[in-house]
Amino acid sequence: MNIDLVGMLAGALSTVAFVPQVWRVWRTRSARDLSLPMYLIFTTGVALWFVYGVMLGAAPIIVCNGLTLLLAGTVVAMKLKFG
Repeated sequence: MNIDLVGMLAGALSTVAFVPQVWRVWRTRSARDLSLPMYLIFTTGVALWFVYGVMLGAAPIIVCNGLTLLLAGTVVAMKLKFG
């Protein structure tokens, strides 16, 4: 199996895992039970993975972490807005 395919599959699953959380917070307009410190730490880590991928020129790392950064950042923004 191609190493980039494994990376894309792993990244896709990790990214898609955030979709239900984003959808739930958006639908309920409540993020009260979510930990802001956890999401801030996680989002920072994902941003660093994204930069690392850019520095390596590794498409699976760039694409998957870019999308995860967008989703996790959305959760952070909704947490700040909806509490």
